Amino acid sequence: MRVEQMYTGCLAQGAYYILCNGEVAIIDPLREVQTYIDKAKADNATIKYIFETHFHADFVSGHLTLAENTGAEIIYGPTATTNFKATIANDGQQFPLGDCTIKVLHTPGHTMESSTFLLIDKNGKEHAIFSGDTLFLGDVGRPDLAQKAANMTQEDLAGLLFESLRTKIMTLPDDTIVYPGHGAGSACGKHMSKETVGTLGEQKQSNYALRANMTKVEFIQEVTDGLLPPPSYFPLNVMLNKQGYESIDTIIERGTLALTPEKFELIANSSDAIVLDVRSEKDFIQAHIPNAIFIGVDGSFAPWVGSLLQDVAQEILLVVPEGREKEVVTRLARVGFDHTIGYLAGGISAWEKAGKEVDSIESISAEVFKTQLTEDSLVYDVRKINEFESEHVPQAHLASLDYLNEHLTEFPKDKPYFIYCGGGYRSVIAASILKSRGYHGMINVEGGFSAIKKAGIATTNFVCPTTLRN
Repeated sequence: MRVEQMYTGCLAQGAYYILCNGEVAIIDPLREVQTYIDKAKADNATIKYIFETHFHADFVSGHLTLAENTGAEIIYGPTATTNFKATIANDGQQFPLGDCTIKVLHTPGHTMESSTFLLIDKNGKEHAIFSGDTLFLGDVGRPDLAQKAANMTQEDLAGLLFESLRTKIMTLPDDTIVYPGHGAGSACGKHMSKETVGTLGEQKQSNYALRANMTKVEFIQEVTDGLLPPPSYFPLNVMLNKQGYESIDTIIERGTLALTPEKFELIANSSDAIVLDVRSEKDFIQAHIPNAIFIGVDGSFAPWVGSLLQDVAQEILLVVPEGREKEVVTRLARVGFDHTIGYLAGGISAWEKAGKEVDSIESISAEVFKTQLTEDSLVYDVRKINEFESEHVPQAHLASLDYLNEHLTEFPKDKPYFIYCGGGYRSVIAASILKSRGYHGMINVEGGFSAIKKAGIATTNFVCPTTLRN
């Protein structure tokens, strides 16, 4: 028996490869499935099952493509309904995998069909659970995503989650390994650990939601407290996972079309396509196509694309580092953005050589910021609210990138202002959005709050983030 966690940092998501005596089960696969196929081939094994812990909201699963390419059986937990062939398992139903067994534990609460898959070894020992978004390390799944579909309140769903955890999961042996669906950085929980594998016993000791003396009322209150609105693209991804989607090969072929500067400009000016620049923030600051949106591929790319672009039907034109075109189109498709229609051949240098207009962002070091900062300076902090409440520049106004569109009227159009984030990535994203909306007075502080602290600039008194609501 072998279990491999295939973790994707950009999505903070864990897929799983389980091998038992020549048979393989894949749990929550990513959309590009060749890696799983190649791994099974190398193991001289057959992919028998594709288990889905629930209908994912934050990414598009590869279940359909993988089933089509391998003949594997797609399995969901009770109450799931799909537009494609799938086995809807009963609670407690067991699926043989070589000399192992995978047992379905219906654990509703995050969503109604949410299920945890229990791996039982050849000796009958309960070895591990694949808990999806039911149980994370340090947290549990948020209970507010499936309210409309289930015709229930988030409190109702939280109550179901309480029962699921205590009757299906916490009764398992303490040495049961926990393989969660996500880790820190995912929008599917509030307090997730950076660790991605643990044991149930450890979670009983450290996870606030598994306290032995916790009442149902306390659980509901704590789990629902401080929930931020989910990203707008979540329901659209759920729909794709339920109804089906285009082949990723088709999406890659369409999205990696090389466009001359002239053709690129023509499409940009004659359609509703947005120009998405995924280079480094430094490169974007120096020169970019006017009105382009920056979301660097080497940052938290996919989650920010989903949160800020929102509409998965949006057509996208790419400005991308040479040689990374396929990678970027693939990573967009992971979160349902399937309509990339081409990229700028030769990049910004080709654009400039063709005599096309470029824009830039005024950007200064934290040391220079220190010399220019006064009590009357306009300063905007685009970090998350808990980061801001923990510590910030006293003059700063909170304008979280997550909800920047709601803050637009707070920015001046006729005077300069400073903008910063945590490390310099998010502030450039914010600056690009502001410029595309006609706000051009920003001065970016390079290195963000980390650099501000190092420069000795005065900040508010530090408050430990763990005492603040997430």
